[in-house]
Amino acid sequence: MGAAGSKLEKALGDQFPEGERYFGLENFGNTCYCNSVLQALYFCVPFREQLLEYYSSHKIGADAEDNLLTCLADLFTQINLQKKKTGVIAPKRFVQRLKKQNELFRSYMHQDAHEFLNFLLNELVDILEKEDQAAKKEGETSSPSEKTVNGPKNPQANGVQKEPLVTWVHKNFQGILTNETRCLRCETVTARDEAFFDLSLDIEQNSSITSCLKNFSSTETLNAEDKFFCDKCCSLQEAQKRMKIKKPPHILVIHLKRFKYIEQLGRYKKLSYRVVFPLELKLSNTVEDADSEYSLFAVVVHVGSGPNHGHYVSLVKSHNHWLFFDDENVEMIDESAVQTFFGSAQEYSSNTDHGYILFYESLCANKS
Repeated sequence: MGAAGSKLEKALGDQFPEGERYFGLENFGNTCYCNSVLQALYFCVPFREQLLEYYSSHKIGADAEDNLLTCLADLFTQINLQKKKTGVIAPKRFVQRLKKQNELFRSYMHQDAHEFLNFLLNELVDILEKEDQAAKKEGETSSPSEKTVNGPKNPQANGVQKEPLVTWVHKNFQGILTNETRCLRCETVTARDEAFFDLSLDIEQNSSITSCLKNFSSTETLNAEDKFFCDKCCSLQEAQKRMKIKKPPHILVIHLKRFKYIEQLGRYKKLSYRVVFPLELKLSNTVEDADSEYSLFAVVVHVGSGPNHGHYVSLVKSHNHWLFFDDENVEMIDESAVQTFFGSAQEYSSNTDHGYILFYESLCANKS
């Protein structure tokens, strides 16, 4: 990418951000799904900073057992420490570990970027939780006297569920949904909370993220075979159910369900619908009814007409500039070009580049 790299440096000129690095990632046959998500995560600055800090505080040795966290921390550190401002890096160690870890990503078939993102975030959480447990065990065996000092203020009996560990992955990406069900006979509301790392939204033609979120939180009536068992009435009753966002995450990841199973065809079909995603988003379907404001900083784009083939690229906002990452290639794009990835208003269109995963950062997080 020598020429392309110098072209990017020329385009940015004096405005090249201090200390920033813009590196393409080599593709190992079919790893564009991985590259596009990794670029979006690299430019998720709070997440990147935590990973770099993890790398420097753990001083990962060459003989240490590889896992996806150490490989990702190593890759991000490698990019961050490059002497050149632009270039190409081969994420070989990370991809090898990914394939070793999960057979789903071993084949040369077209992979799904959203499945990869989901797998990666959950895997990072598992590793951090295991490390935390190992550190606690080590602390308990090495210094029994300290145990009382650092122990819980209100010791609990054995067998009581301990608070789950909140890792920096949770702090960045986790939000909480509340599932409210209201019995139409006794009016009792049952609420159940569930955590999420991303929201998967059904899409419609000529719609917007705001309308998709409204549909996601719209009230659904449970009747006929779908009646709800009300604990107060002790019987099945008609009810109304809706999902609301109880705790919006710092980083809001929205997955547009562009691949739909069509019964008549017996296969998945790609929906090229035009779904407008704004650069600034207000989340209004929250429990507190206070609008949470977000700013778009990355988009993973699926290029192609079908679900089983195609390509992934990503758009990234860094220091108020938009960049286009296509494996090894990186170039600057105008902010107005983002709207060319909304989708197609007509079913059959030559444009097959459609926004698939959207990354928004909370503006409150920036202010605080």
